[in-house]
Amino acid sequence: MRKNDTRRAEIIQRLTDYVLIEGLSAASLRPLAKAAGTSDRMLLYYFTDKRAIITAVLEQIAARLLGLMSERTASEPLPLDALRQQLAGVLFEDALWPYMRIWLEVAARAAMGDVFYRAVGEQIGRGFLDWGKMQLKADSAAQLEIDAARLLVSMEGMLFLKSIGLDDVNATAL
Repeated sequence: MRKNDTRRAEIIQRLTDYVLIEGLSAASLRPLAKAAGTSDRMLLYYFTDKRAIITAVLEQIAARLLGLMSERTASEPLPLDALRQQLAGVLFEDALWPYMRIWLEVAARAAMGDVFYRAVGEQIGRGFLDWGKMQLKADSAAQLEIDAARLLVSMEGMLFLKSIGLDDVNATAL
């Protein structure tokens, strides 16, 4: 890895930590540069623009989340209901809530018509869908597609309900 690549990777890690704590609303260029330990001009040396920065950060957040989820789930594929139950216990842990909060921010910005966040959200959402397919045990490829979609829809619904204080509804559904 070249020196610039190493430095860029370090910056992405610092920015990811910052965004997980402060959220996307605090992700303007100067605070990001400060969090990265550099100037805003140097930040733009490593990234073409703010969108490139946010894309790199959100990709890193998604990668970290997938890693955390993989550490906490079964090592072999599970049927839909078993995996949904397992993930519900994992995704709503306090340690993972900052990731969920960022995901909700991406979804809210996409819902408000921001095409950038819609595109990034779709990419990340499809990544979660693919991850789900690898975790699921199904009788056929067609059933695997259906089960992965059901898993994503149910987890997203549960995330939304938790965010508005309806944990009791989630508990009832499980």
